[in-house]
Amino acid sequence: MDRPLILGTRGSPLALAQAHQVAAALEAAHGWAAGFVQILPVRTSGDREQSRPLADIGGKALWTKELDLALLAGETDFSVHSMKDVESERPDTLIIAAVMERADARDRLIGAASIEALPRGARIGTSSPRRAAQIRRLRPDLLVAPIRGNVETRLAKVAAGEFDATLLAAAGLDRLGRGDVGVAIAVETMLPAPAQAAIGVECRASDVMVAALLRAIDHAPSHRAVNAERVFTRALGGSCHSPVAALAIEQGDELWLRGEILSESGAERISGEARFAIDDAETPEALARELLGKAPEAIRRLFD
Repeated sequence: MDRPLILGTRGSPLALAQAHQVAAALEAAHGWAAGFVQILPVRTSGDREQSRPLADIGGKALWTKELDLALLAGETDFSVHSMKDVESERPDTLIIAAVMERADARDRLIGAASIEALPRGARIGTSSPRRAAQIRRLRPDLLVAPIRGNVETRLAKVAAGEFDATLLAAAGLDRLGRGDVGVAIAVETMLPAPAQAAIGVECRASDVMVAALLRAIDHAPSHRAVNAERVFTRALGGSCHSPVAALAIEQGDELWLRGEILSESGAERISGEARFAIDDAETPEALARELLGKAPEAIRRLFD
């Protein structure tokens, strides 16, 4: 490569930490000097709008739109994303060329030693429809209210007593050096969001050279697992208001995919799982159809 590569990223502390992780991995993989990959922060609509839940104002596209425009305009060579924030339907002009090795996919509870330990009527801050539905299912007595802002802002709101507790991704806390914060919730208790804890690297589909460079940092098992979860999610349809969880784990030459869909109240929940060959793209779709077929109206209406 005869010129530096330009990496586009959101400008939040977590996004920048992930961008630096990707840049360092690329530089190490190709023997480039530190700083060869230049990081360009891009302010997204999701960063500008901090007063309302994203599901109410446009959903996941608010995290990717400006990054996509910069990439397609040639202002950047590739983008780095938290894969759980990337829409399951993406433009044909862009490809996820690499997925970094997945980190801890669990959620962490901040503000109490466990979900059971939360006092009756406690106020829980989350803007995630999935987390809200799962918490309401586990503890219908709790009050769930929207919370926005970056990780430090949310932690500060709990510390200030605006909320009794909140839930954050373990991977994000770890990447910010806050691995000592909160208590991890087992995936058997709260199945994570599809693609949670995975960092994706996206480039133009036509840029064969950059795609080849990025593949040097691709972790194939994580990539395959994330793809299965995204196929499952895409087959469900729905929107950012639809509470959905999924987690795929590669075991030998198979993937084990668990998925669930819930009503907004959490009172209704349909879950299922499947084991299939790692190159099988049909079974995740079939699992999605199976769950929707079993779902009551309170859930189905969220996935129309």
